[in-house]
Amino acid sequence: MWRPDALAVLDGRISCTGLEHVDAAHEAGRGLVLLTPHLGCFEITAQAYAERYARRHGPITVRYRPARKAWLRELVANSRHKPGLIAAAPATLAGVRQMIRALRRGETIGLLPDQVPPEGMGAWAPFFGKPVYTMTLAARLVQQTGASLLLIWGERLPRGAGYVVHFEPFGETLPADPEAQAESAAAVNRAMERLIMQRPEQYLWGYNRYKMPRQADVPPASTADLSADKSAIGAP
Repeated sequence: MWRPDALAVLDGRISCTGLEHVDAAHEAGRGLVLLTPHLGCFEITAQAYAERYARRHGPITVRYRPARKAWLRELVANSRHKPGLIAAAPATLAGVRQMIRALRRGETIGLLPDQVPPEGMGAWAPFFGKPVYTMTLAARLVQQTGASLLLIWGERLPRGAGYVVHFEPFGETLPADPEAQAESAAAVNRAMERLIMQRPEQYLWGYNRYKMPRQADVPPASTADLSADKSAIGAP
């Protein structure tokens, strides 16, 4: 995935579903926010989008957390920087401003909202029946810019046959009130749950999604009330 010629090497082994949702979002004339959990091959998703849409609709900007070691930061930055793909929005205030500017230009950004955000940048919301500290950035970007919102994930096919990149509707309407952060975070988590349950064996369960951020308040007892139809979703 990090080779400069990754898509050429994988030519004929990448297909997409749900492209009509992307086309409709671009026809609306607004920016586009794509959300994916750590499911399947999430590295392929931005590359596949850029290959199909960057020339007509501008690059996709992907938020990332820079590695602590300088040599690894340089390796990751150089490997992910490809035509039509700007993996240059660090998890900082400057990165947030960069994404807002991209959306206002009508471009696309990509986020992995199942990462545990820093203290003060999240809200407690249910995830598979347990409270998790959840990124509020995705919802705030949509609310602030009026961007369209879609889900994306890269399914790994068996025996190295390739990948299917799925584009899907978000499935519900986010609260219009930017102050309703817990409700928005719960909606994002429900969307991530729906994707994960399609291929639970391809989710990165080893990531400590339930860890407590430093200095974050303990989850309120009412967090479980934000979950929708908990009986339909099993705990991991």
